[in-house]
This record gives sequence, structure tokens and C-alpha cells, in this order.
Amino acid sequence: MPRRYSLAKAIGWSIAFVVLTLLVAGLLAFGIATILVGSTVGAVTWLEGTGPGPMLLQALVTLASAALFTWLIGSRVLGLTLVDLRYRVPHRGSGFLVGGFAGAAAGGVALAIAALAGGADWIRDQGTPASYLRATVTTVLVLAPAALSEEMLFRGVPLVLVASVLGRATAVVLVAVLFALAHLANPNVTMLGIGNIALAGIFLGLAFYAPGGIWTAWGVHLGWNAVLAALDTPVSGIPFRIPLIDYEPGEPAWLTGGHFGPEGGLASTLALTIAVLLARRWAAGRNTT
Repeated sequence: MPRRYSLAKAIGWSIAFVVLTLLVAGLLAFGIATILVGSTVGAVTWLEGTGPGPMLLQALVTLASAALFTWLIGSRVLGLTLVDLRYRVPHRGSGFLVGGFAGAAAGGVALAIAALAGGADWIRDQGTPASYLRATVTTVLVLAPAALSEEMLFRGVPLVLVASVLGRATAVVLVAVLFALAHLANPNVTMLGIGNIALAGIFLGLAFYAPGGIWTAWGVHLGWNAVLAALDTPVSGIPFRIPLIDYEPGEPAWLTGGHFGPEGGLASTLALTIAVLLARRWAAGRNTT
């Protein structure tokens, strides 16, 4: 276990870690986009798009920046080891796979409730099975580094630091709230959507303390996002263009999530609540390593 820190030190270094990671990632993304596009104005416009290019670039630079400050702040300054940060733990590979299944199952339950109770539906769209497969694989490849970078950013150094002072349960909830607030600028965001993202953050925090550590949390995160995106639904308000099928959210929006996607509705609240209760038992029964 990592040594205990003062509350001020834990919170201060956590904030520094998040702010510096995002600042450096933003500067890197802007610089690379400027080189690619050829102008600063065009770079801003390009980065604001929702295509796979800007999303992948921002995911990769955030991943690199999070890795840098995990080493610089977490390891060099605070003396946290890879075991403390739950990077080097048993069951990493199986944890990722089990986490992916758990996240996908929770997302599937949310969509099933939205379809059965709210009339959410899928209609045939242009495209072929081959184009659907290509788009889905491309989308998952973009979502994978994005999910890992968010786990490193929120469930890495900050969660471990706060947990060392306030305990795991309190830390999981506080970091989940921070995780939710980071999505306030997403398209079509609602307060229920923010609440559901906080619930998802608790699910991810519990997965972090389950066998497999951060790799399990990454699997959960990617599994949830991948199922929603592969079925043409927005993920936290961000739309994905998947050929062959077109998602119709149904009504009422407070149940199905509307244009924010399933995470904006009570269907996801129910699915995530079940997931949190199961993940709590999962994390409680893990090995001590």
C-alpha cells in the first residue's frame, strides 16, 4: 500500500496531475494539428470535430501526457510504485477481458431497457455488413486509447492519492464526481447524464480495485463505450457514424437519454446501479495484491 499523505498534499498533487496532464495534452494536440492542417485557425476547427482523426489524436496525446506525469509526479515525486498504482498486478490480461465483458453487458442492459420501456429502436440505414464491420473496428480502435487515457487520468494517481487519505470508498465517489464534471461541455449534456457518468465513474473506480487493477477498469470503460458506439448510439453526447443501422432514441428522453445517448436516461441509471452493486462485491472479494 502507498504511504499516507496529508489531505492537502493528496488533493494538491491530484489537481496538479490532472491539470498538467490536460494542459500538456492540449498543447501537443494543438501543435500537431497545426502542422497537419497548416494553420492555427484550421487546427482549432479540426480539433473541435468529432471524426476519428481528431479524436484519436487527442486520445493519444492525453495518453502520452498521462504516462509522463504518472512517472514524473506519481513515481519520481511521490514515490508511488506500479503496484501502488495498480498497473503491475496479477490477472492483468484476464482483468481486461472480464472488465470488457462487464462494461459491454452493462451497456447492453441499458440499451435493452431503453428499447423495451422507451421505444428506442434501430432502423436499416445505408451500408453493407462489410462497411459496418470496418467502421466498428475503426471506432473501437479510436475508443481504446481514449478509454485508457481517461483511466490513467482519473483512476490512476488521483484515486490512489485520495484513497490513501480518505479511504477507498470516499475516494472512488469523489473521483467519480470529478470524472462526471469533466463531461459538462459534451454535446446535449443533461444533469441526469452527468449523474449517470458519476455512477459510471463509481463503477470504474470499483473495477480499478477488482482483480486486474487499472487494466480491468480500462476493459469496463472500453466495453461500455464500444457497445454503445457499435450500435450507433451517442457516447456521452458524442455521435458516431456507423453504417447499416441508425439508432432512434425513442421517448421520453428522460428514460432513453435522447440525443445525449443512453447515458442521459434512467435506463442507464438502472443498469449502472446494478453494475455498481455487483462491482462492489467484485472489488471486495479481490486478492490483496
